[in-house]
Amino acid sequence: MSPPPFMRPSDAFAWYMERDPDLRSTVVAIAWLEVPPDWDDLTARLERATRRIPSFRQRPVEVPGRLATPRWSTVPHFDVTWHLRRVETPAPHGRDEVLRLAALAAMTAFDPARPLWEFTLVEGLTGDAATAALIMKMHHSLADGIGGVQLAVELFDTEADPDPRAAGPLPPAPRGEQVGARRLLLQAMVDRTTRLCGRTGRAVRSAPGAAARLACHPLGTGTDLLDTARSIGRIVRPLPAALSPVMTRRGPGRAFHSITVGLDELKQAGALAGGTLNDSFLAAVTGGLRRYHQEHGVTVEALIVTIPISVRRPGDPPGGNRVTLQRLRLPLSPADPVQRMRAIGASLRAARAERSLAFTDAIAGAMNLVPTGYVASVLKHVDFVASDVTGFPDQMFLCGVGVTGYSAFAPTIGAAVNAALFSYKGSCSIGVNVDTTAVPDHELLAECLKEGFADVVAATGPRRGGRTARHGASGAAQAVPKTLSSS
Repeated sequence: MSPPPFMRPSDAFAWYMERDPDLRSTVVAIAWLEVPPDWDDLTARLERATRRIPSFRQRPVEVPGRLATPRWSTVPHFDVTWHLRRVETPAPHGRDEVLRLAALAAMTAFDPARPLWEFTLVEGLTGDAATAALIMKMHHSLADGIGGVQLAVELFDTEADPDPRAAGPLPPAPRGEQVGARRLLLQAMVDRTTRLCGRTGRAVRSAPGAAARLACHPLGTGTDLLDTARSIGRIVRPLPAALSPVMTRRGPGRAFHSITVGLDELKQAGALAGGTLNDSFLAAVTGGLRRYHQEHGVTVEALIVTIPISVRRPGDPPGGNRVTLQRLRLPLSPADPVQRMRAIGASLRAARAERSLAFTDAIAGAMNLVPTGYVASVLKHVDFVASDVTGFPDQMFLCGVGVTGYSAFAPTIGAAVNAALFSYKGSCSIGVNVDTTAVPDHELLAECLKEGFADVVAATGPRRGGRTARHGASGAAQAVPKTLSSS
């Protein structure tokens, strides 16, 4: 199914945030590879993928006066080699150097005249199971986390040597287009009218039932409307300040860290508290943030978190943003991880029951019309962002080369830090994206977060196996549980 010519409101929200560099909405993923893939094969694979996914050959064209959301326009003379490059890993040729390259990519704005993605093959890694890495940079307006996984299926294989006939013939290249101002305005008016008619039609269809409910239960219906308004208000109202007394400033600098923990261990920890993997994940993150604040001599009982909640439905096309951002207070206490998991689980259940979930596009559409400064006041006083995405359960391959690991780094969108969990082949990689103005001692924060995950894993019982070494941002090796490592 072809994507609509104009961005959905939630996609446009991610695009408009670019007016403030502190809110830059860039997603970066790293596929760690056994060996470098053949360059020609990789180029051909990307050429095929861009023909199958139109948005990878399109750029956003903004409509004057925001009469409509930006229009996707297929660029003329598209060349996949403009978006694919290769570099050698800087000395000392380790994973930390790849993370620094990825963080630099996240800080660099896209060229709006070209499609919003860039891939970099990094070769020459040493001292690890991976000797190469593919850094994949993409603007958030192209896809959310789940949409990104759907798009990645076009790039990766489940077999080292798949049958070439399964891919079928090379699809024809989409034809480039030039959209003049007059045509753009006309299309924008048609798009806006179509959306308005759609909303009006839904309102008309629901009116008889709503009227009947109002006639039979006037007090209950009024209470429902008030509860819905309050729920929306909790999402869009500005915050006076962050709850953290330490992570208060914001800036455009970014640093990446990566923590790896066993998928089964996190699931077992969540089940121990009567909850889910997401409960144990957030308990580990809040435990790490609790330790970080203690290192600074302060005690914080709760922090404000933004959690993306998927509203994607079966049959939705791949790509795009089908999430709503829920903002809530999460407790950092008690110190016991099991008790904290239970408290967090209760908070998350309440967030998923918010009435505002049904109004995701309407909220995004309204936010697209307000000044960027207002959006900043809503987002920049959030303490942290946390999300988890179910990745690939089995071994994946890129042009016949085994993928040894997969890390994802989501944008901070104004918060001090974003922790994003991505599962791959029995492990969870937690990509930590840190605003270095908010957290100048980001190496300390990474250590505290690692300890937070160790505490949650330890809650399931005695640690199994031996000990292995971790390599932090400084490259120094330290002993950690076998099921837990970080970079």
